[in-house]
Amino acid sequence: MKIHEYQAKEILRSHGVPTPRGRVTSDVADVPEICREFGGRCVVKAQIHAGGRGKGGGVKLANSPEEAGRLAGEILGMQLVTHQTGPGGQEVRTVLIEEAVDIDRELYLAITLDRAARKPMIMASLQGGMDIEEVAEKDPDAIVRQHFDPHLGLLPFQARSITDGLRLEGTTARQAQKLISHLAKAYMATDASLAEINPLLITGDGDVIALDAKMNFDDNAMFRHRDIADMRDLHEENPLEVRASEYHLNYIKLDGNIACMVNGAGLAMGTMDIIKLYGGEPANFLDVGGSASQEAVKNAFQILVDDPAVEAVLINIFGGIARTDRIARGVVGAIQELGDVTLPVVVRLEGTNVEQGRQILADADFDFIVATDMDDAAKKVVAAAGGDS
Repeated sequence: MKIHEYQAKEILRSHGVPTPRGRVTSDVADVPEICREFGGRCVVKAQIHAGGRGKGGGVKLANSPEEAGRLAGEILGMQLVTHQTGPGGQEVRTVLIEEAVDIDRELYLAITLDRAARKPMIMASLQGGMDIEEVAEKDPDAIVRQHFDPHLGLLPFQARSITDGLRLEGTTARQAQKLISHLAKAYMATDASLAEINPLLITGDGDVIALDAKMNFDDNAMFRHRDIADMRDLHEENPLEVRASEYHLNYIKLDGNIACMVNGAGLAMGTMDIIKLYGGEPANFLDVGGSASQEAVKNAFQILVDDPAVEAVLINIFGGIARTDRIARGVVGAIQELGDVTLPVVVRLEGTNVEQGRQILADADFDFIVATDMDDAAKKVVAAAGGDS
């Protein structure tokens, strides 16, 4: 789960991480007065779930309350396009008005999970304000890394090793060590999957401040954090993904034109791979689960056909725990309920009650394209979607 910058800063402040003063609003009329509260010079920042907002025109410095109001009017309601939003961009519904601070240096600091090491890992770099992927590609040695034990937490010597790598000294180094420790505690306390400060600011007076903040969280842990779960902004999520989450389906929208319904994450990945092998492009990842019910299958199918980019559907089911006849009934029921499905639907069934499942498809009024195996299914669905196979 993702949250906005201003929400991430609220969480970090509650754990002792210093940030600039700021207030969020959706009303342009509020902006000049907020800017006056911060001394008449402020930064207007678009709030969307994407990085690169500054490059896309979503972060502006205002030298007066009047200029802040004008800039907020330009940013609110704009379709902000960044490298993370895709070409369609994301509508800006709120802005964060923040005090302008004196910038001496910009650094990078983040904590994420290193799955290979099975530990949280701190990453820091002297090259703040840049995408960490770009830094890693151009100059991997510029990134300082430090793992820490999730049970012991970040130890003082580990925080010092980070500030040494960032070439910080004296009071500034001590402030940074304290901030890094607080960030580690916030990361662990909230079941975060990412806590990123980019840039981590060193002011002209040597103070250390989180100028920007980003936090992502483990969806499976949100039952422990209702306050964070309530921060979810459905406007920032793909509507089809929101619908899928209501049905407890594992669905991710992609850019292709071949919809996939599969049971099991591994089989879903294999299905997408073989579609690409034959020249097609998957429109989604969809795992209906190993024990998919007939109702879940029907809801999943409706989501697939509601995607305007979809030109063909591939249903690839291996019935281990799931019964293929139940899957078949769900698909047929969904088509009967929708009534006007004109998309080609390729079905590959194998496993428990497979003969009954195939018979249900054969008896249906809809003309399914039945495949014998994954290879055959991929060829047929790519061809049905207008591909070459």
